Amino acid sequence: MAEKSYIIKVEEGKAASDGKPSIGPVYRSSFAENGFPSPIPGMESCWDIFRMSVEKYPNNPMLGRRQIVNGKAGKYVWQTYKEVYDIVIKVGNSIRSCGVEEGGKCGIYGANCPEWIISMEACNAYGLYCVPLYDTLGAGAVEFIICHAEVSIAFVEEKKIDELFKTFPNSTTFLRTIVSFGKVTPDQKAEAEKYGLAIYAWEEFLQLGENKQFDLPVKKKSDICTIMYTSGTTGDPKGVLISNDSIVTLIAGVKRLLECVNEQLTMKDVYISYLPLAHIFDRVIEELFISHGASIGFWRGDVKLLVEDIGELKPSIFCAVPRVLDRIYSGLLQKISGGSLLKKKLFDVAYSYKFYNMRKGSKHGEASPISDKIVFSKVKQGLGGNVRLILSGAAPLSAHVEEFLRVVACCHVLQGYGLTESCAGTFVSLPNELSMLGTVGPPVPNVDIRLESVPEMGYDALASRPRGEICIKGNTLFTGYYKREDLTNEVMIDGWFHTGDIGEWQPDGSMKIIDRKKNIFKLSQGEYVAVENLENVYGVVSDIDSIWVYGNSFESFLVAVVNPNKQALEGWAAENGVSGDFDSICQNPKAKEYILGELSKIGKEKKLKGFEFIKAVHLDPVAFDMERDLLTPTYKKKRPQLLKYYQSVIDNLYKPNKPNA
Repeated sequence: MAEKSYIIKVEEGKAASDGKPSIGPVYRSSFAENGFPSPIPGMESCWDIFRMSVEKYPNNPMLGRRQIVNGKAGKYVWQTYKEVYDIVIKVGNSIRSCGVEEGGKCGIYGANCPEWIISMEACNAYGLYCVPLYDTLGAGAVEFIICHAEVSIAFVEEKKIDELFKTFPNSTTFLRTIVSFGKVTPDQKAEAEKYGLAIYAWEEFLQLGENKQFDLPVKKKSDICTIMYTSGTTGDPKGVLISNDSIVTLIAGVKRLLECVNEQLTMKDVYISYLPLAHIFDRVIEELFISHGASIGFWRGDVKLLVEDIGELKPSIFCAVPRVLDRIYSGLLQKISGGSLLKKKLFDVAYSYKFYNMRKGSKHGEASPISDKIVFSKVKQGLGGNVRLILSGAAPLSAHVEEFLRVVACCHVLQGYGLTESCAGTFVSLPNELSMLGTVGPPVPNVDIRLESVPEMGYDALASRPRGEICIKGNTLFTGYYKREDLTNEVMIDGWFHTGDIGEWQPDGSMKIIDRKKNIFKLSQGEYVAVENLENVYGVVSDIDSIWVYGNSFESFLVAVVNPNKQALEGWAAENGVSGDFDSICQNPKAKEYILGELSKIGKEKKLKGFEFIKAVHLDPVAFDMERDLLTPTYKKKRPQLLKYYQSVIDNLYKPNKPNA
């Protein structure tokens, strides 16, 4: 029996010609069989998304934060759509009275909070470009963005004001006004005035436009609403121009998708806002919630308190990046292994039974109601008790974590894929389709997708297993990189956006991300190595948390820097008589030998070629992080920076293995 496919072909593929590689057929979601869904009539811009919900649901709770009483966090306190609207208009009038005209650039800097959304909506209302500023792009990124985008007014979280001052004097060429989400100290006022800038506390700023009335400009679909800077893994951040059209098109597509799988959003849905609004993933999800008149509750800005905030808010939709879900997974495993033998056995039996039924085609809610009630309900309660959808994005989620959560979280766990340039959601896996485990699912019903062959890496888009670079076409795409037409032309060719990611179509129409086009190098014997693919293979070793594989054209073999899993390595050390703390275990030659052996085991199991085996490792007890500029904010490895940081380690790994060294 042919398995159901969730894509339809709209154009045939083409063979290679004129030195251009072959191209696979063009596909789109089967949910767009009769054409892409149109946005709601009258919804032309991001402002319309909000305005229409205010008209429809004026008294619905929109933005909530926890009330702090005597230093303790209490219940969530809500502002309604109408209340938020009134403040947005005040903020907009105040911005205009500072001399910022339509088309001006407005920076927003700080953790997610109601004021973030209010400032963003004021930009949407008055036709300003909202420019998120965020320091996780590395030192100097905030200064770079202010100067590159020519930001003239910036809204800032109270505790980030001093960070913003570090961009002086360079940023003061453009920056004229600073608005705190909270208060301003006399020292801060003096510092700003020294450079000729005006600085306001939030309440004070709201009064600026008190008796002034500025007309709202007419907004077009093609207008840019946001310049979102993305961390290139090399070079300066790139300013991605996102139009109103991209966001309203995406919302129409996601709405259709959710309706087709019976998971439509309603005004009763509740979202926990903690992933940075400076990234496209969270931004479009919050726009989606606003379009339904649903509620958005904000975390307190501290990762250690997130679970407590979730418990109080009881969200129905939970979005996460893999790192958050990995933490939840490890936490649950620890709880299980810390329990009694009977509890462990009960968990294992319940898990196996439910997963077996899900594999046979049962929906997660029907696979084992008894297991859910007796064993897994605690996991559900840990996420507040109301979560019906967990959506993972921004980086690949390990298949074992995804499978585990699909079984124990008592809700749908979906993995998505998209880029800032494609306005986030481009692919998303579907509820109750266990065959989509480890994939990012079929396309969302508002884009066309095709694969392009990459002959030098051996990927053929016309083969029986079609593999190649993922290319996207549709109205969700960005308008270009700000002031970088050269970079825009590199990735936008004949209307197709080239993602740089290598995908493989699955029989059911879902996409599996298998490699990255740029991360390919040649070893001295002339063999090509696709390094991301290898890191995915080696990454399944349970004793390691992260691995960076390195090689170059002057060497004949690969080496790696590994972040071992603390619990696993300490357990191994105890069993094998290796003493000392975690740091000293990592330096122990026996530990290196052990990890190398585990990597080789998986290499053999996955039938890697000889030159793809790692011949030497360095164990670093400190995880790769953004603080040392080794990762981007979406946890992609910055390879040039990793090499620079670990250069002496790499040199030493190659030394002992060389003849006559």
